Amino acid sequence: MLRIVIGENPPPRLDKALAAAVPEQAALSRSHIGKLIENGAVAREDGEVVTRLKTRSQPGDVFLITLPPATEIEAGPEDIPLDIVFEDDELIVVNKPAGLVVHPAPGSETGTLVNALLHHCADSLSGIGGEKRPGIVHRIDKDTSGLLVVAKTDRAHHALAAQFADHSIERHYKAIVFGVPSRGDPRLAGVPGVAFEPGNIIRISGNIARHKHDRKRMTVVTNAGRHAITRLRVVESFGNALALVDCWLETGRTHQIRVHLTHAGHALVGDSTYGGRRKLAAKDLPEGAVEAVREFPRQALHAATLGFIHPVSGEMMQFEAPLPDDMGKLLALLRG
Repeated sequence: MLRIVIGENPPPRLDKALAAAVPEQAALSRSHIGKLIENGAVAREDGEVVTRLKTRSQPGDVFLITLPPATEIEAGPEDIPLDIVFEDDELIVVNKPAGLVVHPAPGSETGTLVNALLHHCADSLSGIGGEKRPGIVHRIDKDTSGLLVVAKTDRAHHALAAQFADHSIERHYKAIVFGVPSRGDPRLAGVPGVAFEPGNIIRISGNIARHKHDRKRMTVVTNAGRHAITRLRVVESFGNALALVDCWLETGRTHQIRVHLTHAGHALVGDSTYGGRRKLAAKDLPEGAVEAVREFPRQALHAATLGFIHPVSGEMMQFEAPLPDDMGKLLALLRG
C-alpha cells in the first residue's frame, strides 16, 4: 500500500494530483492510477474509498493506494556479468555500466539489468508496482553509469521506496558539462529557477514534464509536471570551456540532471538528446581534447555515490563507484 500526500497547487482531477505526487520509483502512470481509482483501490486516510477521477483534493490531503498483486513479466534470466558492490539477504548494490538498460521495454526486451538480476538472484527479488520488476526501486538512464540499489525482499523494497519518497536517499553524480557554472555569470543568474547557496552551490528548481512535441525528451515547465530540485558544485574547470561538476538530487525525476543542466545552459558532454554537441575552439583545450569531447559517445554522467539506511538493520550505508574508464580518459585529456 502506498501513502501519498498531495502537494501544493494540485491539479483539479484526483488522478492527475496523485500522479504528480506519487514517487517516481512506484512506476505508476496517470492512466494506471486512474484505473486504480475506478476499481476502488484508492481511499482517503480515514478509509473513505474514492472512485471518481474528477474528485478534487487539497494540499496535505492523504490518500492510500492499494496495489494489486504483482504479475509475472516476460523477462527471463540471462548470464550477464554484474559489478556487485554489496549484497546481503535484503538488497544488492550494483555498479551499472553505461549502455545497459535497467528494465525490459519495447526495443530492449533482453540484455537488461533485470535479466542479469533474474539470473543472479533467481526468485529472491521483490515484486511491487503492478508487475514483478525484480527489485527495481529506482533507475538510471541506459547511457548513465553508476550505482543502483535493488531490493531482494518486499520489505526492503517498501522501506527503500519510502526513503526515496521522503528524499532521504543520498545520491551524488559526476558530470562533465559545457561551460563553467558560476554565480558570477549574469546569464546564469537570470535563468528562472536558478539560485545560489553558500559554499558555491548552485540550486536549480524547475518542474519537469514530457516535451509536448518530442515524447522521448523531458523539459522544464511551469504550472505542470513534477517538482524537481538539483544542486551542483563545480569540482574542476577547464578554462571557460568545460567543467567537472558534482550534482546531487533532492528529487528524482526522469532525466532530471540532464534537463536541469540544459535548462541552466550547461548541457552534458555527449548528450545528443539535450544538446550536448557544442563546438569548442582548439585553442581552449589541450591537444586532442576537442576531438575527444566531440566524439564522446554518451552523456558524461556517472552515479558516483549512493547512501541509504539499511531497511532491516537500520545501519547507514554509503557506497562509491569510481569514474568509468571513458570519463576518466576524457578528464585526463582535458587536464593535458
